[in-house]
Amino acid sequence: MLTTRSQHAREPLPPRTRRCSRALLTVSTAAVVVGSLTLVPATASPSEDWDDIAYRGAIEVVQAEDATENTTEGSIEDGAEEGPEDDSVLTGKVFIDADRDSASDGEAGLAGVTVTNGRDVVQTDDEGEYELPVFDNMTVSITQPSGHQVPVDEYNVPQFHYNHLPEGSPELRYGGIEPTGPLPAAVNFPLVESELTAEAAQSCVIAGDLQTYDEQEVEYARAGAIKDLSERDDYAGCGTLFVGDVVGDDLSLYPDIKELTGETNGPARFLPGNHDLDFDAPSAAHSFDTFRSELAPAYYSYDVGDMHVVALNTVDYPCTAAADSPEGIEEHCADPEGSPSYNGRISDDQLAWLESDLENVADDKLIVLAGHIGLLNYADEGSPVHQVDQVVRVHELVEGREAVAVSGHSHSIENLKAGDDVEGWRDLFGIEGIPFPHITAGAISGDWYSGEVGEDGYPTAIGRDGGRPGLVTLDVEGDQFMERYTVTGESDEVQTQLGLNSPTYREWFDERQEWNEDPAGEAPELDEPLVVDRADLTEGTWLTTNFFLGSTGSDVEVAVDGAPAEAATRTQQLEGEAVNVGVEYSDPYAAAQQLVHGGSLADRTMHLWRFDLPGDLETGAHTAEVTATDSYGREFTDTLEFEVVDEQ
Repeated sequence: MLTTRSQHAREPLPPRTRRCSRALLTVSTAAVVVGSLTLVPATASPSEDWDDIAYRGAIEVVQAEDATENTTEGSIEDGAEEGPEDDSVLTGKVFIDADRDSASDGEAGLAGVTVTNGRDVVQTDDEGEYELPVFDNMTVSITQPSGHQVPVDEYNVPQFHYNHLPEGSPELRYGGIEPTGPLPAAVNFPLVESELTAEAAQSCVIAGDLQTYDEQEVEYARAGAIKDLSERDDYAGCGTLFVGDVVGDDLSLYPDIKELTGETNGPARFLPGNHDLDFDAPSAAHSFDTFRSELAPAYYSYDVGDMHVVALNTVDYPCTAAADSPEGIEEHCADPEGSPSYNGRISDDQLAWLESDLENVADDKLIVLAGHIGLLNYADEGSPVHQVDQVVRVHELVEGREAVAVSGHSHSIENLKAGDDVEGWRDLFGIEGIPFPHITAGAISGDWYSGEVGEDGYPTAIGRDGGRPGLVTLDVEGDQFMERYTVTGESDEVQTQLGLNSPTYREWFDERQEWNEDPAGEAPELDEPLVVDRADLTEGTWLTTNFFLGSTGSDVEVAVDGAPAEAATRTQQLEGEAVNVGVEYSDPYAAAQQLVHGGSLADRTMHLWRFDLPGDLETGAHTAEVTATDSYGREFTDTLEFEVVDEQ
């Protein structure tokens, strides 16, 4: 395997917060060999612009003769047909839209396409036709087959579903679903053939927690991650999946979000998060009506290349405890009417749908299980609310398959590998080692757009794990994948963050926390975070490496002043132990900014390594070269310059 190694330094920050250097992802555009498989990030042809090749259109809703014309869903065929003979059954067709007009005007149907009403799952017959049972408040959708593309609208949002809610949503602040009226005579789903989605090599963007609370934060997102996506051309086939908390409670911002996705270069799919709720919904059946009206079904699936992506709704609101809920949920969800709360849970209908959906997926497909609240995570490993009640059942449903779970919600970056284990999972769910990788994708909003706004127009927003805002990409070929992280505003080369954890820093950390809680007098300052004195070295100072997608199987080595490299130690081994929390497990670079400029506090992380500095370093300037190697053998090299003085 070829790798290149380079060093990367940054200009210092203004006084008092000198910025440490960052690392380079040294194989960001190179082929990487995993076993016998070569993985190469997908790249669109230079001659093909997404706007030129995107299939734009809508579903076709054929109204019955006696129905009031419905303009809220898809395209309406001018010549209405007689109403369905049996209004308990919906019929329709999946067809190849050869002329790209979204109308099934004699065009061929496509057999074997999965269609669902959210409960039942069927496949189209030889003519491309389907029948599904009808119930009020159902969403009918298709699973995009590989080698085909569903239409996207002007904002790149896929059009592949129809909401059936005859009387419309109950009165909701943000509108919900308008009345759809009587059952249509047919709901037809157009497709076109697509080389982009047929390719075995795919790059799929997983975008966590856009979570804009107002127009200003929409602009932060536009200047940050959305700008990055607008400049990339490697994800046109698979697109971007925004894994929930698309907005921050204000659902009137959905049109603004769609303006953002209109700037991206591929399909923009969404799944719901706990800040996408209709909080005034009278029941869980209507808690995502506005999301469903504006963006997507609450849950669905699609195929790209050799992978099957399942977009789950893992938010139950208003929540109630069930027989399979872990300890703590009964109390948390005790008053769904008077004091409603949310919980990480999959509805019974959705779980049955998932089982049926997977039955139609070949065993050699990679299963990507996406949800807002992760099945499991490290940051909230002891919380029954912020993980999914039925995680064990979901694990069972994909047993024996190649699979990966991706999520958002925790505003942290987590790359959990098969076998990783922490105390909370054992206590809550009886899980001792996860069976396949679970990735938490960080957040576009980072730490809720906190911190200083930089010259590029968005805040630093450093997360609770010390990670910087960004996006995860799954580079997939066949049923194998590799994950990579793109820091907002940076190339894929930037993967690490270095700092010094010294007694001086630790003393300041405690003093600053106390001052922040009761700000009286002058605030304690950490004037020189990259300067240590003799006492610091004697009492214990270590160099920290925050390796954003570092995981079990990763290694970090440090070479000081050209000496032979030595291994650093990971602060969290993930071998069933409790989470390590506190200043000694913190990321000093992150915490030094967070304690001054606000936001969460990076005093725990699963991807931090530390290296004890020698106690006999000479007075003067020193350079540490850090090489971080991920579980695939990719190397990232970074340097940190620091100074030793006799006394501070």
